[in-house]
Amino acid sequence: MFSYPTSVDSLFNELARLSRDLGGPYGAWGMPASIRAAARGTFPAINIGASDDEVEVYAFAPGIDTSSLDISVQRNVLTVAGERKLERQPEAEYYLNERMSGTFRRVMSLPDDVDPDKVEANYRDGVLHIRMQRSEQGKPRQIRPQ
Repeated sequence: MFSYPTSVDSLFNELARLSRDLGGPYGAWGMPASIRAAARGTFPAINIGASDDEVEVYAFAPGIDTSSLDISVQRNVLTVAGERKLERQPEAEYYLNERMSGTFRRVMSLPDDVDPDKVEANYRDGVLHIRMQRSEQGKPRQIRPQ
């Protein structure tokens, strides 16, 4: 219930609580926070980093059976698909369910110089780590005049 704040700090705390309460089920109308962010509830969360030598993708996906993962690179597009199964108590009535279960699919565009023949994937401690080497043609070269 709403109570009148007695200080500036309590006013901000009350506004933050109200924002969480109103934004919980709908987020910002299901829209991502920025142009590069995924929509709320997207699974798995992804980080992508690049250096001159490789592109690395981290997918934060706890509880995945690696045999259900399908990872492919085709025409500079990385696809990560799979299934997350959660055990549930059939007699329990869930009134809050925030853990995603079921099939998922994430598709990401990659730089043009990623070599599809040099891709490694490891899954450890709930994190899928995909490393893709860049081709020699795409690496920056220093050219010295003669």
